Amino acid sequence: MGSLEKLSDEIQTRTYWRWSKQDFYPEESFKNRNNYLSALSQTCSRFKDRLLSRSADSFELGELRKQSENEMKRCLNWWDLVWFGFGSVIGAGIFVLTGQEAHNHAGPAIVLSYMASGLSAMLSVFCYTEFAIEIPVAGGSFAYLRVELGDFAAFITAGNILLESIVGGAAVARAWTSYFTNLLDRPSNSLRIHTNLKEGFNLLDPIAVLVLAIASTIAMISTRKTSYLNWIASAINTIVILFVIIAGFAHADTANLTPFLPYGAEGVFRAAAIVYFAYGGFDNIATMAEETKNPSRDIPLGLLGSMSIITYTNIDPDAAYSVAFQSVGMKWAKYLVALGALKGMTTVLLVGALGQARYTTHIARAHMIPPWFALVHPKTGTPINATLMITICSASIAFFSSLDVLASLLSISTLFIFMMMAVALLVRRYYVRGVTPKANLLKLIILLLVIIGSSMGTSACWGLNPKGWVGYTITLPCWFLGTLGISVLLPKQRIPKVWGVPLVPWLPSLSIATNLFLMGSLGYEAFVRFGICTGVMLIYYVFFGLHATYDMAHQQEKQEPSKIDEDASARNEGP
Repeated sequence: MGSLEKLSDEIQTRTYWRWSKQDFYPEESFKNRNNYLSALSQTCSRFKDRLLSRSADSFELGELRKQSENEMKRCLNWWDLVWFGFGSVIGAGIFVLTGQEAHNHAGPAIVLSYMASGLSAMLSVFCYTEFAIEIPVAGGSFAYLRVELGDFAAFITAGNILLESIVGGAAVARAWTSYFTNLLDRPSNSLRIHTNLKEGFNLLDPIAVLVLAIASTIAMISTRKTSYLNWIASAINTIVILFVIIAGFAHADTANLTPFLPYGAEGVFRAAAIVYFAYGGFDNIATMAEETKNPSRDIPLGLLGSMSIITYTNIDPDAAYSVAFQSVGMKWAKYLVALGALKGMTTVLLVGALGQARYTTHIARAHMIPPWFALVHPKTGTPINATLMITICSASIAFFSSLDVLASLLSISTLFIFMMMAVALLVRRYYVRGVTPKANLLKLIILLLVIIGSSMGTSACWGLNPKGWVGYTITLPCWFLGTLGISVLLPKQRIPKVWGVPLVPWLPSLSIATNLFLMGSLGYEAFVRFGICTGVMLIYYVFFGLHATYDMAHQQEKQEPSKIDEDASARNEGP
């Protein structure tokens, strides 16, 4: 007890606002130059260690949270979470990307794009829900993957989570400016600064930066107050959407539905891959576990509840609905819709500022990024440092990059993360470390590779030749046999305690296939950007992240025997 009280007193005397090297790189590998060079010389052995290591549910729920020094305040219930999910979806895709994708890829068939992406998202929600019940921590998918797939897979996912967070905030902030311009009845891009930079990066957007700063400030002050604002804004958004539906049908012109598929099925699925962003906000709900009063009950209700509620040449790709109503003589409605859209996108930024910062906090707890970003402020109960990092990075990108440049990069990261979540769920159900025989583990690995490989093959067949069919006669049976193999050849090793995904392994396997298929529907530019970003992540991991997480893990291993000794001595001393 004495050592715990001493640690508590030490934490209380340390100020939140501190900037020493020890706060950013406290690990042994970064103490001095010789230590760092020694760590680099052990890169291969350390990588093997991190590749094969797995975290434990109890560690993610207990010891790792102590890295934040202060607890987040439990102030949310299932009702808050439902509205958080609803608010993030209303603004993110419906108001941001619908116009762009109907204009560029899908035409009137954009409704089919939303159906396809919605189906894939619902499969991912099932996977998230099971994990969120059993591992209710702020890290969301990052924590889940650390437990099931290990540190390296979690790091790659963590990098994509941060990329998704930063780019997502920037995309919504850029769209906010477009609708604000429309509300003021000014020409498109008139509020942006025009430069001679490369196209796609030549329209500087200071308003987007300001909006991000305001939303993040509110999120840093209080989670509960952010929830209240989200309730109000989401209720207004709901009214606006109902107006759009009713007025849209009243002024519909069936001639606009011809041709219904101007760009064919290829355009529908490419649009589906990009508007997937509309459903991606639900993962922020899982990150609110530490601020939820009853996470095992409230998070499933929030996830499933919010997803249940949500589920062309003359289009302005930046502010589609406002211009559409103006074109049929309802100029007054243009302003109403633009105002509702602004409120919708504001809720996205508010929810995003909350969820993204909590992802970052848990990633920093594991020392994959400096642990300074894991600190929770003692008064506000919010991770201010993590929020500032995400906001500054998002604002820098939003200032320069156009919406179309951001959207494809965002979608590919989101789809990759959700695909990994489905893989992790299958591993969780069919493998328990120290229990599952090695022969069964080998079968699971092979069958998972068959499922992933066949799904990638189906995606490649579609991307290379959408009208062909020969390739599918090979890839689809392989996917079916791989999934059937898991179902027949492998016994389940873990039964969910409260709620589990139904029809395992079929639903998670289908989630893998649909996410990879939609990834393949994106253009090659998205994969080039994704590859560059992943390369940068790997460089960082080799020189910093690998050694920090290795030291962190082995430091914990050294502390465990000392804790056992302390407990034993305390029992011997008696009362």
